[in-house]
Amino acid sequence: MPYFDAASSAPLHPVAHQALLAALDEGWADPARLYREGRRARLLLDAAREAAAEAVGCRPDELTFTSSGTRAVHSAISGALAGRRRVGRHLVVSAVEHSSVLHAAATHEAQGGTFAEVPVDRAGAVSAAAYGEALREDTALACLQSANHEVGTEQPVAEVAELCRASGVPLLVDAAQSLGWGPVPAGWSLLAASAHKWGGPSGVGLLAVRKGVRFAPQGPSDERESGRAAGFENIPAVVAAAASLRAVRAEAAAESVRLRALVDLIRARVPELVPDVEVVGDPVRRLPHLVTFSCLYVDGETLLHELDRAEFSVSSGSSCTSSTLTPSHVLRAMGVLSEGNVRVSLPAGTTAEDVDRFLRVLPGAVSEVRERLGAPVSVASSPAAATSLVVDSLGKRCPIPVIELAKVIGEVPVGGTVTVLSDDEAARLDIPAWCVMREQEYVGEEPADRGSAYVVRRLS
Repeated sequence: MPYFDAASSAPLHPVAHQALLAALDEGWADPARLYREGRRARLLLDAAREAAAEAVGCRPDELTFTSSGTRAVHSAISGALAGRRRVGRHLVVSAVEHSSVLHAAATHEAQGGTFAEVPVDRAGAVSAAAYGEALREDTALACLQSANHEVGTEQPVAEVAELCRASGVPLLVDAAQSLGWGPVPAGWSLLAASAHKWGGPSGVGLLAVRKGVRFAPQGPSDERESGRAAGFENIPAVVAAAASLRAVRAEAAAESVRLRALVDLIRARVPELVPDVEVVGDPVRRLPHLVTFSCLYVDGETLLHELDRAEFSVSSGSSCTSSTLTPSHVLRAMGVLSEGNVRVSLPAGTTAEDVDRFLRVLPGAVSEVRERLGAPVSVASSPAAATSLVVDSLGKRCPIPVIELAKVIGEVPVGGTVTVLSDDEAARLDIPAWCVMREQEYVGEEPADRGSAYVVRRLS
């Protein structure tokens, strides 16, 4: 069964598996002890730290192993903000950061701090100039991911790092999605990553803090990991994480070329095979293994179930997945279609045959879901009976409000309007996106008794 969700968690790399088994036999003792078993464990931990530091591009004494990538992010943000509290309590993040960063920002705000979100363009990238304008005299920390976890777009880390350096603001880079593919551009002050994203075991995060960065670890600490990650180190997992990072880096150059070609094929073929699809994310400045697209008139959760039945494991940032009823914050920030969203992220070793079969299966799966929901085959075109219509979609979830809009847009003359009443948060994003895709005019949103009224003018 093809697994196409490496961006969530990559399969355990064979080198990680071998290193983990070996370290279970050799690295079980306390590395802080001076007897033979402790010294052996310490040697393994030190060697893993050196290997990971080399891959990250920092000194071994700048790198800490944490219990997860999320813990690394939270520790980095809280420690940097506390270390620079005399400068101010302002934090700058991009609008498409991982939820771990945004949750930390919300906690910081609840504790009396402030934060600013830098917007992104329709491809999901920040403007370095806009990011620089968000920096203030009281900015204590700036955060920017190296590449987006939902759409794969790479961020201008080097340019933003230079602006932060000129302003005297440390930059935290969340490199979880990109570190397995290569080092982060120079200029960062703090870096966080997660081993299971590159094929290491889960439960291992990396936190790198450059020398000279003011940093005050928060919460109870002990003598381990420079006081930045309390508790007994999981040495077998750490060894496996470092070994797999070195291994995937050695394979990255060749594998990225191969997977990029497969992703280019998906990006080109999906819009040809499936009508009313929007491929999102930057087509050039992106991770080599990831592509995301959204299908009009499709329930994202149902589509994922259909693909699972066809033995394809993919994920979604759609507002209609089982984990949330609100649109993905990444897709919302980009202003793109959120309904029927599919993220395909290919693990190393994915074959061309698997991708070809996915492209054969996808059109039928989408068609099946659309038919079940009563979606229109095309925009209706019939004699106009009224210059304006109102569609009551209150109480209905995506993609039903958009489906009902598409069914009636042809019933008003060119220049006429359709007003969609909806209390679904996704409509605020998906109706304007539908207008872009179908070349109709989105007039705007108006308050309604319940929910909102979205006005669309027919142009063709």
